[in-house]
Amino acid sequence: MAAPPRLVSSGQTRIIVVLGYSDGGRGELHPVGAARLARAAEVATGRDVVVLSGWARIRGTRSEADLMAAAWHGSSRALVVDPDARTTVGNARNALDDIRRVGAREVVVVTSRWHAPRAKAAFRLLLRGSGVRVVAAFPPEARDLRASLRELALWALLPAQLLASRRP
Repeated sequence: MAAPPRLVSSGQTRIIVVLGYSDGGRGELHPVGAARLARAAEVATGRDVVVLSGWARIRGTRSEADLMAAAWHGSSRALVVDPDARTTVGNARNALDDIRRVGAREVVVVTSRWHAPRAKAAFRLLLRGSGVRVVAAFPPEARDLRASLRELALWALLPAQLLASRRP
């Protein structure tokens, strides 16, 4: 298991962004999402703002973010629910306002090991020049060849997603 990300300093707020996971929107928290949420609870402190991010794949069901909020048992200064993000870039884009609002100097992206490099890249590119440090935390998990191969394909989409997400 990766070591918990360190606090930037005792007086500064971190943003912990927990990325949702769904394989079809069954209306319940997926085990992958539950593992991410548990890892976030291990990492978060009472000084952190925790953002739970993820949409509902099926209309009329609860979003991944809402499901995580209902299951959250960690510490936090504030809990933010983002039920609108549909992609990794969407997770990052939607978190920008929260990052700026609280003056965070560090963002901890909580996701899966196989997803962490692309997720960190999305956050770093959107925060480029801000001085905000981006790190990842992930639960212990076995290597997932299928997920890793899917991630390879999704890297190719990252530039287009970043361009499409730009705000006027």
